[in-house]
Amino acid sequence: MSEAVMDDMKVIVFQLKDEEYGVEVEQVRSIERVQHITRVPSTPDFVEGVINLRGVVTPIIDLRKRFNIEGIDHSETTRVIIVTVGNMEVGLVVDAANDVIDIPKSAVEPPPEVVGGLEAEYIRGVAKLEKRLLILLNLDKVLNAEEMNELQEIEGPVK
Repeated sequence: MSEAVMDDMKVIVFQLKDEEYGVEVEQVRSIERVQHITRVPSTPDFVEGVINLRGVVTPIIDLRKRFNIEGIDHSETTRVIIVTVGNMEVGLVVDAANDVIDIPKSAVEPPPEVVGGLEAEYIRGVAKLEKRLLILLNLDKVLNAEEMNELQEIEGPVK
């Protein structure tokens, strides 16, 4: 295998409002159409609820709410990206899942320092690709340990 290939990272690109985000393919289990989401009482507002995905109860998080972006109704392009965070699966509701791309590690810069902004902790880096800027998410920070424990209680014990 050539060194150039090993220096690339494969990323799933998705959209929230007018911005493009990316998560590493290794963390993505599947991309699903939105299905019926069952609300769960007493959960944070960004937790939409749970779905039964192939026999597994999976918590669903609305990334728009999580990132304080105004909400919109689900559309034909809305997708749920099933990701692995820690040792559990979580669904992320996004406006659209665009494509899978290879990003050279040299194109990734550290996250900008956002003064007083929580968003910076969710960002792993920013990839500069020709005319695109892609925000790479740090999924381990999108949910903190306390929130992960709450979601595990919803999901049930991890096998």
